[in-house]
Amino acid sequence: MSRTLRALVIVLLAASCGGGGSKTAPQNLDNACELVRERPQYYRAFKDAERKWGVPVHVQMATIHQESKFVGDARTPFTYALGVIPTGRMSSAFGYSQALDGTWEEYQEQHGGRRTKRDDIRHATDFMGWYMRQTRDQLGIPLWDARNQYLAYHEGRGGYRSGSYYAKSWLMRVADKVQARSQMYQAQLANCRYAR
Repeated sequence: MSRTLRALVIVLLAASCGGGGSKTAPQNLDNACELVRERPQYYRAFKDAERKWGVPVHVQMATIHQESKFVGDARTPFTYALGVIPTGRMSSAFGYSQALDGTWEEYQEQHGGRRTKRDDIRHATDFMGWYMRQTRDQLGIPLWDARNQYLAYHEGRGGYRSGSYYAKSWLMRVADKVQARSQMYQAQLANCRYAR
């Protein structure tokens, strides 16, 4: 194998492993302005979803931060039998929005189409807007209410309606963090020249 061909194979293998591009997290997840400066395509996707579905950019950002830390191909951890034998992942959640297989298929059938992908930020934010708008319509949770939108997103609308989260003190703490991050992102974006 020639040296040039060998180098090309190595580059293609490295690229196929998902090590680069937008699948990796931005550098500063605690600064919304730096985040959108580094990844302007994210901000365009957030704004498109906000215009289409009414979900504020900062609510989307805080939810994606909690779900995937902005890693496009994020997955849930493996579960193990006897502590060492992998038995599969904790759930089918995948991508920026950590949408489950069934919920994503419902989105594809009702709105997104078969070509939508959970590891594409535009599709993930559109999914999130679609889901949260339905949550508002069905449960009356305002689109700007990051805490309760997150609880309904995590538990599903049926779980939220039944109050399943009340038995999960850890989840209540997480939802409070999502709310606080949403407010932090909102304040940062208000003074950000990249978010215009």
